[in-house]
Amino acid sequence: MNKTLVFGASLKPYRYSHVAIKRLVEAGEVVVAFGLREGLVAGVQIETRLDRFEQIDTVTLYMNPKRQKQFYQDIINLHPRRVIFNPGTENPEFYNLLREAGIEVEVACTLVLLSIGQYN
Repeated sequence: MNKTLVFGASLKPYRYSHVAIKRLVEAGEVVVAFGLREGLVAGVQIETRLDRFEQIDTVTLYMNPKRQKQFYQDIINLHPRRVIFNPGTENPEFYNLLREAGIEVEVACTLVLLSIGQYN
């Protein structure tokens, strides 16, 4: 079973990252989460340290491009198959770094992909 890392996870129910965790869990996906504050969403622990993650298939980004910059290498080092750039996270500079590392870049909305059965 493939594992998804929700990157930029929030405890706030109105945030898309929060909704994404819930929908991914409902869809039967294996979900882990990274955010700036620890907490629990739909049974998923939000971690504040990236060294806790391994064997990540998909990183779904919910962090604006300015804040992504400090995590470029951390995300590349996770060796995911793909990184999904959700609306508001688009970042051509990061796309290039990921592609150079052999990581697939997908500019899409995780919630839409789930709703139309195109997530995997």
